[in-house]
Amino acid sequence: MSGVQRMRAANERHSRSVTQRGGLHRGQTPQEEKAPVGPWLLALFVFVVCGSAVLQMIQSIRLGG
Repeated sequence: MSGVQRMRAANERHSRSVTQRGGLHRGQTPQEEKAPVGPWLLALFVFVVCGSAVLQMIQSIRLGG
């Protein structure tokens, strides 16, 4: 096989991968994105933040009033 034929075969082989670049595989289904924090952890965080804010307001009312 001469160099020109070998180059032509390589170009044909790689041109298929260029046209398919960025496409999804047909066998895969898109997966649903999961939240990085679970709902229970988020609820605990909101409870702690709001609870500390309420306690801080109660303390400032007692000391200031």
